[in-house]
Amino acid sequence: MTAIHAGPELGADLARLLAEHDDAEESQRSVREAMLAFLAARPDATSRSCVPGHFTASALVISPSRDAVLLTLHPRVGRWLQLGGHLEDDPSMLAAAAREAVEESGIEGLTLDPRPLYLAVHPITCSLGVPTRHLDVQFLAVAPPGAEPKISAESLDLRWFPVDALPAAAGTGLPELVRRGAGRRRHLDHIAR
Repeated sequence: MTAIHAGPELGADLARLLAEHDDAEESQRSVREAMLAFLAARPDATSRSCVPGHFTASALVISPSRDAVLLTLHPRVGRWLQLGGHLEDDPSMLAAAAREAVEESGIEGLTLDPRPLYLAVHPITCSLGVPTRHLDVQFLAVAPPGAEPKISAESLDLRWFPVDALPAAAGTGLPELVRRGAGRRRHLDHIAR
């Protein structure tokens, strides 16, 4: 497999995005500070070849009616998760999240909120086959009316779930991510116009 390295523009965008991320919850501020420190300490932090951990981008895709979320059954994790993955030659974290969401859902025309919804760090054995951590910057996306998702080779399954009835095998951070996404409905209406 050929290594894909994110460019320095992406690292600069990530540093700016994290520095501007102002969250009311102390735990999120703590995660932000840890992410900023890791980014400063590791010039390769945006590359999947960074074994101690690396940044990823994801998007919680919400239906146009704002009452359902699109989740993927991740083959390696074995749980339902938001759409996302490794950084590539993306110009920004938002662009990376958008690319991943389109690749994994088959839905064009997603509208993404440019502000991160949630910052998460989780252990995983990813594509390199070694234990690592994903430092995931999570965004919120709205699907266009009439969107029909198409499962990709990166999923075991892909389907809509009501925001108040997530699957039992949901990823550990997913309920909080969905709770936060539902709380941004008013802002979503503004960006989706």
